[in-house]
Amino acid sequence: MDEIKVLSPATVANVVCGFDCLGFALEKPYDEMTVRRIDERIVRIINRDDFGLPTDPAKNVAGVALTAMLAKAGADFGVEVEITKHIKPGSGIGSSAASSGGAVVAANRLLGDRFSKLELVEFAMEGEKLASGSRHADNVAPCIFGGFTLVRSTYPLDIVSLDFPLLFVTVIHPQIEIKTAEARAILPKEVPLKTAIRQWGNLGSLVAGLAQGDYGLISRSIEDFIVEPVRKSLIPGLDNVKFASLAAGSLGGGISGSGPSMFMLSETREIAEAVELAMLQVYSKTQIEFNTYVSEINPNGVRFFVS
Repeated sequence: MDEIKVLSPATVANVVCGFDCLGFALEKPYDEMTVRRIDERIVRIINRDDFGLPTDPAKNVAGVALTAMLAKAGADFGVEVEITKHIKPGSGIGSSAASSGGAVVAANRLLGDRFSKLELVEFAMEGEKLASGSRHADNVAPCIFGGFTLVRSTYPLDIVSLDFPLLFVTVIHPQIEIKTAEARAILPKEVPLKTAIRQWGNLGSLVAGLAQGDYGLISRSIEDFIVEPVRKSLIPGLDNVKFASLAAGSLGGGISGSGPSMFMLSETREIAEAVELAMLQVYSKTQIEFNTYVSEINPNGVRFFVS
């Protein structure tokens, strides 16, 4: 097998109270990627979109992830990667994770599935480090594993796949860009113990609510006392979007990753679509262009495309 095509999904990281440790995968949008074997022992990047991302593999998130992977494998070949991105860089829904995650999943198939999913996350984290300056896994883990994932530890890497009930997510992506590195720079360096305890309680109860299929507990747990209060100033209309979405029946939500995208979880597709309408009504009053998505939680992560 000399060529593999994959569809690599968008992801929501943090999930409000789970900063840098909780995330989930979407069914859409996704990036399309083709990875093919070449004789020359290099990584070659070909962009099939208009985002102007680097083709130098040392400056491209897919490139650095693949370089690390091929070196670890001792591969006697290189790869060429064609990338058509539908997840806008800087959107807050895991654009860099989709590129690095999709690339290593595809290349792993060319290597005869030599590496485990956990090892693939390790390679993909090299791309996250390039994009944001931090080897965080809360986007690449759900991208590769699918569903909801909990990053128990990054040193050593320990990923927990979580049980979850049927859930739908509505995402609104204002067409502004927030750099992950810049959004991380404004975070508080210290957190009062009382605040941290409240946050831990919410994260624990959210994981329990997902496992038990307890929508009421999920709803009560989607609250952030540390990150969202600082980052909300970067995202126009956040409070109005949340208020309107809750009124439409959403369980709750907040900032997706570092923003500017916002997400809201719902029990049914009908409610998720009503939430989308509520978001549209809020943002149609602004001068900001935006996209919206309604998606079920993607249980599989990166998937192989068969024509």
